[in-house]
Amino acid sequence: MIDEPSKPIQWTQEEESTPATPQVKNKKKKKYLPRQLPYILGGLGILVMLILAFRPTPIAVDVAEVKRDNVQVTVDEEGETRIHKRYVVSAPVAGRLARINLDEGDRVTQGEIIAQIDPLPLESDIQAAQARLRQWQAEKAGVETQRPKPEALSQAQARIKAAVAKQREVAAKVERARASLEQAKRDRQRNQNLYADGAISRQAKERAELEEVTKIRALEVEERLADSAVAEVNAAQEALSILRAEQKDPDYLLDVYDARIASIEAELAKLTDDARRTNITSPIDGYVFRVNLESAKYVEAGDQLLELGNPQDLEIVVDLLSSDAVKVKPGATMYLEHWGGQSTLQAKVRYVEPSAFTKVSALGVEEQRVNVIADFVDTEIPLGDRYRVETRTVVWSGEDVLVVPLSALFRCEPGNNRNPSNIWCTFVVENNQAQKRRIEVSQRSNFEAVIKNGLQAQEKVILHPTEQIQSGAKVKTL
Repeated sequence: MIDEPSKPIQWTQEEESTPATPQVKNKKKKKYLPRQLPYILGGLGILVMLILAFRPTPIAVDVAEVKRDNVQVTVDEEGETRIHKRYVVSAPVAGRLARINLDEGDRVTQGEIIAQIDPLPLESDIQAAQARLRQWQAEKAGVETQRPKPEALSQAQARIKAAVAKQREVAAKVERARASLEQAKRDRQRNQNLYADGAISRQAKERAELEEVTKIRALEVEERLADSAVAEVNAAQEALSILRAEQKDPDYLLDVYDARIASIEAELAKLTDDARRTNITSPIDGYVFRVNLESAKYVEAGDQLLELGNPQDLEIVVDLLSSDAVKVKPGATMYLEHWGGQSTLQAKVRYVEPSAFTKVSALGVEEQRVNVIADFVDTEIPLGDRYRVETRTVVWSGEDVLVVPLSALFRCEPGNNRNPSNIWCTFVVENNQAQKRRIEVSQRSNFEAVIKNGLQAQEKVILHPTEQIQSGAKVKTL
């Protein structure tokens, strides 16, 4: 079947010149509107979808309100209780210890006999020391009979005088012999000169020479006699010195005996004191904490027997890092928690030890630690010796200060690392937008920070900000 070719539409002059009426226009609009409506609606839907797709989604955040509150900055650490004054009773002397009839927890009073050592060996030593003392005192009394007699000293002095007189006489003879020798030398020299001139005979010259030799030999004899006289004087003086030394020897012996007697008396005093201390008494009113030696046995001096103390005389010792210990001052408040009861106990820091010590942590790191000692404030102490406690020591406190949760703070960008450690940053919510702000922190506790400047009360800050949150980002609170 062949379609007939369509005939071209021909508009007559009348149709072209005849204007369209309103009814005709409405018919045309109604004719084309249902065909365009789906396209229009589809385009509007696509436009809405594009707007919704590219519009930024607000980030859900947790916020907290900046408020004014009372804050305490504390240093937290584990500690333990201990007896303030612990008494370790040791054996004062060596000996056989009798059985101790005390048990842990028994009450003792000051001066009560708590242990005994057999005193018999010490009493025997005391008697032996007393016998030696009487012996030395008797020997000291007979020392005076050993001194030289006065007549012997007089004879020695007379001998010295005689020897000195003889020495002087011989010395004079030596001087005469020396003068004669000088004259003989001059005579021999003159005779030699005269003989050379032919004035005297050879025999006269030889007689002068012989005379000189004779004078030399005579001088030598006199000098030997002088040496003998000096030796005799020295011998007489030495004899006198010996007699005088013998006169003083008893003084030396007296000093020896005095020293021996003093030594025996000191030994006797020690033995007497040791014998008295064989009865071991309690130094305090308290309780027995530990019995180290219960059965009878031989003990050495210094062996630990018992430990005593007062259970109510407790203190707390906490070893803090040295960097934290410098913040703690005497008189600071300390709170004790998780000790086994429901309440929180309170204590006051008495002192901080001046010397630190090295302690290896659980991670194997060497740390410098300092002991902080505190006393209980409460009179009723429900704890015992060496109980574990968790402590919070107050190093700073403030009332009605501006605080913000510590989780809202973070370090500023690397460009601000040169700032002091009290400069931090936070995100503040303004008009549903996050705005980064630099703040200054004066103090920090475990959960809050005290704001010095940069924030105002009732402002809202974002907690735990993530990397998605930037300044100007849209946020919504949960």
